[in-house]
Amino acid sequence: MPFGLCNAPATFQRCMMSIFSDYVEKIIEVFMDDFSVFGDSFDGCLHNLSLILKRCVETIVLNWEKYHFMVKQGMVLGHIISEKRMEVDKSKIDLVCHLPSPTSVREVRSFLGHAGFYRRFIKNFSKVSQPLCRLLQKDVAFNFNKECTESFKQLKELLTMAPIIVPPDWSLPFKLMCDAFDYALGAVLGQRKDKRPHVIYYASRTLNDAQLNYSTTEKELLAVVFVLDKFRSYLIGTTVIVFTNHAALKYLLSKKEAKPRLIRWILLLQEFDIEIRDKKESENVVADHLSHMMHNEKSLPIAEMLPDEQLMSIKVSEPWYANLVNFLVSK
Repeated sequence: MPFGLCNAPATFQRCMMSIFSDYVEKIIEVFMDDFSVFGDSFDGCLHNLSLILKRCVETIVLNWEKYHFMVKQGMVLGHIISEKRMEVDKSKIDLVCHLPSPTSVREVRSFLGHAGFYRRFIKNFSKVSQPLCRLLQKDVAFNFNKECTESFKQLKELLTMAPIIVPPDWSLPFKLMCDAFDYALGAVLGQRKDKRPHVIYYASRTLNDAQLNYSTTEKELLAVVFVLDKFRSYLIGTTVIVFTNHAALKYLLSKKEAKPRLIRWILLLQEFDIEIRDKKESENVVADHLSHMMHNEKSLPIAEMLPDEQLMSIKVSEPWYANLVNFLVSK
């Protein structure tokens, strides 16, 4: 495969999938030139490995120095994967954590790229990295101020304390904790095993300029839509319990009249088997931590014009002299 072609990765992946099409997701997982063979037991894994190696002998050439056989845990795409958990690669984290403070936009972009690779392990990545992300915007002078320094240090600390993520148990219902605040959304995908919560994935994102002006109910429903779209591959065809500290969402799904934007979002939720439960903010600590954070921003300007949908909902009562005016006009 030649270098420099924009469609080379997709073509190579399609080629690998065609070679192992009858084994993918059964005994092997393939991503580009990395693949992992697995089995339910030691003998089963040996049998599956023999099938894959036979296929490789017939179709591709292997570099044996890069392969590891019959291990209980191994490095897969920069993550340490074992039977019961997934965690970050400490060697790569150490390299990132020893980086000096960035002195240019290019160095900021490089750091965010390295740190963002492990964002699924970091609870409030979007909010903590916001001061650094502002430096990447167009027409913004590079000023690595105190706020950026704190963001840089906090991201490195969060990387060193990255939690262990567990794989999903498809026999158990998924639980989502969603929360929204003025400028960000936060969500946690997890399950409860042995009466203990287990985190599968953290997700967060900041709101754009239009979404900043949404009402509280719109932001809370947007958080639900965001997390269901983000984790769609996990949640389709399974029972999903959504916890939120905004009680109005429980009744919004059954409301016949709502804003067109809310109706569109409600229609998107119809393909999921979801149950929305109210949870107090004190009990929804994880998702609340993802979205709530001290943030100094200028107050948003008040909109000069009302949207048409709000104007149409205003009911103006007729004045007392309406009948008299109509009578005179008819004469």
